[in-house]
Amino acid sequence: MDEQALLGLNPNADADFRQRALAYFEQLKISQDAWQVCAEALAQSIYSDDHIKFFCFQVLEHQVKFKYSELTEVQQQLIRETLITWLQAQMLNPQPEKTFIRNKAAQVFALLFVTEYLTKWPKFFFDILSVVDLNPRGVDMYLRILMAVDAELVDRDVVHTSEASYYFALTLEARRNTLLKDTMREQCIPSLVESWYQILQNYQYNNSELTCQCLEVVGAYVSWIDLSLIANERFINMLLGHMSVEVLREEACDCLFEIVNKGMDPIDKTKLVESLCQVLQSAGLFSIDQEDDVDFLARFSKLVNGMGQALIASWTKLIKNGDMKSAQDTLQAIEAKVALMLQLLIHEDDDISSNIIGFCYDYLHILKQLSALSDQQKANVEAIMLAVMKKLTYDEEYNFENEGEDEAMFVEYRKQLKLLLDRLAQVSPELLLASVRRVFNTTLQNWQTTRFMEVEVAIRLLYMLAEALPVSHGAHFSGDVTKATALQDMMRMLVTSGVSAYQHTSVTLEFFETVVRYEKFFAVEPQHIPTVLMAFLDHRGLRHTSPKVRSRTAYLFSRFVKSLNKQMNPFIEDVLNRIQDLMELSPPENGYQALLSSDDQLFIYETAGVLIVNSEYSAERKQVLMRNLLTPLMEKFKVLLEKLMMAQDEDRQMALADCLNHAVGFASRTSKAFSNKQTVKQCGCSEVYLDCLQTFLPALSCPLQKEVLRSGVRTFLHRMIICLEEEVLPFIPSASEHMLKDCEAKDLQEFIPLINQITAKFKTQVSPFLQQMFMPLLHAIFEVLLLPAEENDQSAALEKQMLRRSYFAFLQTVTGSGMSEVIANQGAENVERVLFTVIQGAVDYPDPIAQKTCFIILSKLVELWGGKDGPVGFADFVYKHIVPACFLAPLKQTFDLADAQTVLALSECAVTLKTIHLKRGPECIQYLQQEYLPSLQVAPEIIQEFCQALQQPDAKVFKNYLKV
Repeated sequence: MDEQALLGLNPNADADFRQRALAYFEQLKISQDAWQVCAEALAQSIYSDDHIKFFCFQVLEHQVKFKYSELTEVQQQLIRETLITWLQAQMLNPQPEKTFIRNKAAQVFALLFVTEYLTKWPKFFFDILSVVDLNPRGVDMYLRILMAVDAELVDRDVVHTSEASYYFALTLEARRNTLLKDTMREQCIPSLVESWYQILQNYQYNNSELTCQCLEVVGAYVSWIDLSLIANERFINMLLGHMSVEVLREEACDCLFEIVNKGMDPIDKTKLVESLCQVLQSAGLFSIDQEDDVDFLARFSKLVNGMGQALIASWTKLIKNGDMKSAQDTLQAIEAKVALMLQLLIHEDDDISSNIIGFCYDYLHILKQLSALSDQQKANVEAIMLAVMKKLTYDEEYNFENEGEDEAMFVEYRKQLKLLLDRLAQVSPELLLASVRRVFNTTLQNWQTTRFMEVEVAIRLLYMLAEALPVSHGAHFSGDVTKATALQDMMRMLVTSGVSAYQHTSVTLEFFETVVRYEKFFAVEPQHIPTVLMAFLDHRGLRHTSPKVRSRTAYLFSRFVKSLNKQMNPFIEDVLNRIQDLMELSPPENGYQALLSSDDQLFIYETAGVLIVNSEYSAERKQVLMRNLLTPLMEKFKVLLEKLMMAQDEDRQMALADCLNHAVGFASRTSKAFSNKQTVKQCGCSEVYLDCLQTFLPALSCPLQKEVLRSGVRTFLHRMIICLEEEVLPFIPSASEHMLKDCEAKDLQEFIPLINQITAKFKTQVSPFLQQMFMPLLHAIFEVLLLPAEENDQSAALEKQMLRRSYFAFLQTVTGSGMSEVIANQGAENVERVLFTVIQGAVDYPDPIAQKTCFIILSKLVELWGGKDGPVGFADFVYKHIVPACFLAPLKQTFDLADAQTVLALSECAVTLKTIHLKRGPECIQYLQQEYLPSLQVAPEIIQEFCQALQQPDAKVFKNYLKV
């Protein structure tokens, strides 16, 4: 072996050595006999370095996995002997091998097992057992090999093949695995089970590690072997014995869980679970309050959950089979576990509680199906409800300012509890409403003296009722009088109690979330709007000390104002005055700390826009208010642009460009308030936005930070095309000219959608402009596409592909908007160049999205120009280039009909041929029959068939024919 290269296997080796080791590994994988060197090294324990041993196993693994069939019988025998020799050495070595080596060795054994067990090595397990006997190191390896075999045969997380052949290989693999398991069941499983029993009996009191490993093996295999081999008196008694041994009980619990989880007849399953429960109960394991080992209780909770869900699955099957007597017995068995389930659900440790939620959820599902509930069942529902309310509560340790992994887990756990609450609402909505109301009223009457987590959960429960008791369009305050009254009373108490002043961020946020969720309440009792507005606007909301609260409130405030619409009228100017300072453009000067981030300010600007546009003011007043809102932005923009032109330092340039971009973004965002009912024109605001355009457009000619500035102005233009309509047109030519200067692929890619939007919206109105800028735009595109790029520069290739798509999308928009004259008036040479790029896009580039677009363009041009009065020479072009393209594209190897986009491209290709036939008639058929198809050596009967399909009036017939 290359000793120098082997040095690089050490994790602490430098990069060059590591690189060399990697290259060496690749070299050995290809080599014919390198595996033999590795096999010898392992069998004779030549190397003591752990990383080299691991490396040798990796080389062997590769040989067995990918090249085993190439070996002679003698060589295959050598691999078997190497592994057995290595295994024998394990029991004599002074020190056991590192775990990672043992695991890798077990994987190689397992790979050899799946390859050889059915043919050359039927005594695989017996050979291993005869070597290891009851030697602890040998038993350790034996158990690891069993787990690796199970992973190969059962574990679906193991992906053994590439995606392309995945499903085919999966079927073959599934068949092979089934055959292996069937053969094992026949030939060796009883002996393996016996060996497990011996291992457990031998080591249960003196080697907990091996005992736990063995229990893991039993748990893994029980899902696919005969259950009676394990679910019998001697095994179960031993497992129950382990349940009272501290170091074994967690693994014993998991093993029992797997036994309970095994698929079987519902009546047998009920008997199995019940007998287990009786023994566990008599062993005192149901007394949760005496147990303080939370790790064990988490496993025990999972076991109880498994037993509960197994019984519920049996009940469902028995009901379905109509066996009411057995179903009733099973239901009684389920009911008998509810008290234990509740103890686990209410446990202060969330993992223990979380593990039992599945049983709880399914139990409620049963109750939902029963026609009437007994008193005990009603009491159970109430107990679950109280448990959920208690468990929703934050604990003291929750870190609101810096949420980490524990906090994320609690948020997930809360989501599970929410599902339980929703299920409770389905079982007994009246009970849920009454319980929440009781908790809510008690808490809010004394909120000043109540801990934050209890206040938060009281409001949270009210918030959750909105989804738990669903209504259409948030109409919680009409319809069912009892419910509407209860919710209305709670909302009134929420907004009048003063709880919004509670000094904890979780309570503050819950208050605002709930107010916004129940915005329909303010239509019923509008007198509370000012109170809530003040909470949003002062230190409780947008001016809170916590940035997190300020940020979320900015968004919620925007939603609140939008939803109240006309009810905001009396407060508009007051609100606009109060938020004025929050809308200041934060200059990039050192040390200035704005209350809101620029993202949050977007919501405030949108809110201001909504207040102005939806108000009942006259157009003149709206214009004044909008000007007051946007003028400070324009003035600041001019000053900052001047500063940017003079800035030398790049960081300073970036900060100024960002600030300019924010100004444009804020102005853009105000325009979102307009609608078809309230247009910019109707509100008298056109002039203000035209002034904004004139202010912002000079940024396009700024040579610094082009990408940032252009992106902002482009977005603003998109908005103005929608809002200002024709009034924006005079600004487009100069803006386009600036945006086409010194542009890169990404600039063009983002500019083309703007031109497409203008073209599609204004059509013939912009024809002169399009004719004028058509070739400059195309030159800019071609220039970028022709730039040389590194052969394996993926991102440059992708950018070009996206630009090519954008270019074809532009041509499609022009032709699709009925403006073929834009292309036609570019002069014969340019027209020809454009047409050839479309043909090239349809045939040469393996990009089905672009191909589809190209065929759409071609069929549109044929439709417009393909008749007798079309441009001179176009009919020739159709026959010489478009018709061949329709055949050459699908014949390409890269044209993959398993891909959905390619199928769409083929469909458009069919439309193109149909359109040619429609415009040229019998002449087209004659050309195909007599000239083109014979030139491709197509058989006469297929030519006949093809032409008949093409002449069918129903286009679908031809599309389907082409697919076949």
